[in-house]
Amino acid sequence: MGGEALPATANPAARVAPLVLGLQASALVDHVARVDWSLLDQLPGERGGSIPVEIEELEHILSEVKTHVISSPDDSLPMKTIAGGSVANTIRGLSAGFGVSCGIIGACGDDEQGQLFVSNMSSHAVNLSRLRMKKGPTAQCVCLVDALGNRTMRPCLSSAVKLQSQADDFTRADFKGSKWLLLRYGIINLEVIQVAISIAKQEGLFVSLDLASFEMVRNFRSPLLQLLESGDIDLCFANEDEAAELLRGSEGEPKADPEVALEFLGKHCRWAVVTLGSNGCIAKHGKEIVRVPAIGEANAVDATGAGDLFASGFLYGLVKGLSLEECCKVGSCSGGSVIRSLGGEVTPENWQWMYKQMQTKGLTLPHIPK
Repeated sequence: MGGEALPATANPAARVAPLVLGLQASALVDHVARVDWSLLDQLPGERGGSIPVEIEELEHILSEVKTHVISSPDDSLPMKTIAGGSVANTIRGLSAGFGVSCGIIGACGDDEQGQLFVSNMSSHAVNLSRLRMKKGPTAQCVCLVDALGNRTMRPCLSSAVKLQSQADDFTRADFKGSKWLLLRYGIINLEVIQVAISIAKQEGLFVSLDLASFEMVRNFRSPLLQLLESGDIDLCFANEDEAAELLRGSEGEPKADPEVALEFLGKHCRWAVVTLGSNGCIAKHGKEIVRVPAIGEANAVDATGAGDLFASGFLYGLVKGLSLEECCKVGSCSGGSVIRSLGGEVTPENWQWMYKQMQTKGLTLPHIPK
């Protein structure tokens, strides 16, 4: 049996199907801290990547953070603990910054972290009636940010509660009436992803897939290619490293150009986007290809959530029927807003910054329900 469903909020809008649904099998809490290089040098694995760890390793890293943390004048706390995970970041951004009705399908533990996830997401008007609360721990992730704003992640997912595809954790009724399903590629949840895509397609939803990390693409390329080639993915987001790994053959081969990866993704998906960090992004829809510069890179404090919030802006554009170029411009504004402070959540001041950027570019500002 699945866990207990959280009650919908008192808001009557919660009973209407959210326009956008995010599937995050395990609710996740991020511990985000700015640290010096010496701590990053101690960790096995490539800097900038994401490698799963057990709870003991996560707790060890958290204890080490205290002696390696770099405080910055604009942050009141050296470490931020907030609801995290790529899908949660995108959904929260769409709801809080763009006023798009969103819900999350997932599972959280009956622990302190689970409560934190629930209160953080519900405070941003995300519909949690499809989030199951189960007995056990909530997933956690340490996000270590270096002096240049690059982040290295160590998620702890193995013992965490998660959605089960064979249980009644989600049903067709959860998808009915929504327009988009957002997913992040992950081998640990591949079965759940496949079942969710199948239901979403039966219910007429568009499906968006984020490629997660270059390690995930490198290590589990074959099932990913099958997903993409199925024709069920309408929109795909990849960053430069993920795009390079996607078409890389044997170890010795050079990495593919982002343009080549975009061409490949565009063959299988209606919309394809490759984000290029400080070089902006390239996107393809049908025969149209656009390139849009980055915004706000000069003020990068922490790259955590840049791709996730880019997706929020891009999806807002699609929902509103904007052109491909405008979708990319909104994505660049929202991606630029989150990197101005620590963590994957945009502060109220940085939403205001984003609206100013959108205004100067002649983009329609979202109507945010009070």
